[in-house]
Amino acid sequence: MNIYKTLLSIFAFLHVGFSCLAQERPVKIETKELPRRLAFYAINENEKDLDVKITIKGKNFRQSRATPRFIRVPATSKVHLQTLVVMRDKQPTYTYELEVNDSLSGRALKRDYELIKIEPRKKIVLYIPKRCGSCDSLINSLDKSYYLYTSYVLADNPEIKKQLKPAFGNHIELDSLEVPIVNMGGILHTRIENYEQLLEELHKPE
Repeated sequence: MNIYKTLLSIFAFLHVGFSCLAQERPVKIETKELPRRLAFYAINENEKDLDVKITIKGKNFRQSRATPRFIRVPATSKVHLQTLVVMRDKQPTYTYELEVNDSLSGRALKRDYELIKIEPRKKIVLYIPKRCGSCDSLINSLDKSYYLYTSYVLADNPEIKKQLKPAFGNHIELDSLEVPIVNMGGILHTRIENYEQLLEELHKPE
């Protein structure tokens, strides 16, 4: 099935690229190969719900004859859209068109969804000093959020600690800090003590 994987990549660019201009991040299509079946999933990496409709055309497969309908894809989630039944000993070829609406309709189908993690607008890296009292709470909140982030314990990463040192000067001992050092979009912050403050800084216009 390598051929139709290649076709998928081509048409994902052609069709998804122009249909999702209203969204900050285009909806992606992911496929999963099953015995004699091929399932299509919508990946919404935006922080708002969207309605998505997929129309598939091609040969060597069967699909539902029902008219395609919009399906609700919640913010930062993955939702099953459609499954093709592949004909025995045949290799399917297809194209698809994707329609995406951010004006949500009450008639859109609601299906089970899987939450996903997304890259934030500004990359988040936490550096954890030895005496940090608020780090556990902030890390727990980030773990429960849909944002991807990276964290380093300074005591376990002397090279990183050495690289950070010039930004603080010789008069500050990094391990004496009681708050995390937050690198957000390449800028270091030492006044972010909780998740609410992190979100406020994250969503500030650049």
